[in-house]
Amino acid sequence: MASATVENYLKALYTLANEEGEINLSDLSIRLGVSKPTVNSMVKTLDQEGWVKYKKYKPLKLTIKGQKAAALIIRKHRLTEMYLVEKMGFGWEEVHDIAEQIEHIKAPQFFDRMDKLMSFPKVDPHGSPIPDKDGIVVDHNYKKLSECQTGDKLKIVALDHSSKEFLEFLDSREISLNLDLEVTSIEPFDHTMIIKYNGHPSETFSQKVCERLLVKHI
Repeated sequence: MASATVENYLKALYTLANEEGEINLSDLSIRLGVSKPTVNSMVKTLDQEGWVKYKKYKPLKLTIKGQKAAALIIRKHRLTEMYLVEKMGFGWEEVHDIAEQIEHIKAPQFFDRMDKLMSFPKVDPHGSPIPDKDGIVVDHNYKKLSECQTGDKLKIVALDHSSKEFLEFLDSREISLNLDLEVTSIEPFDHTMIIKYNGHPSETFSQKVCERLLVKHI
């Protein structure tokens, strides 16, 4: 049974993996906030235990065993976040740190019951897909708002980034999931967007904000 430290490494590896499933050791060090020698030592242990594939001077890769374990940790985290929002009234900006603690509980039936009580949600409060009990994730490949054009009518369906600071910014602008909006203009120089949505006839969104909002056309 994996320790909380191992689970944190697996989750970080899973979320950092590129399209080829590769992870840079330096990126892992930055994500976890620990030194490269410490990360290197732990990665060797993970390799010996069959969680990752490690070769000196090569990118890391999770094994099938590691991928499934990581996805199940993420399942527990996202189910917890959804439960805290849906059943306990927490704001979407409040739940991450609480879920970070609860995700290490070694009781699958606890999370299965949580799942059932919410009628089996497919996404967490930030629109991220919740892996199923087998660790399978359905990726919707939504567009970033920054990729859209003037006149597009869209619905916000997920976030590409869900830091507390960003969520608080969205709250201050009354922006939430399933919000309908329209791109009224785009500044050619810096790609700033002017957006219209319910009660807000003209809001300016920077390119940084637009890159973090995932949308679909309506």
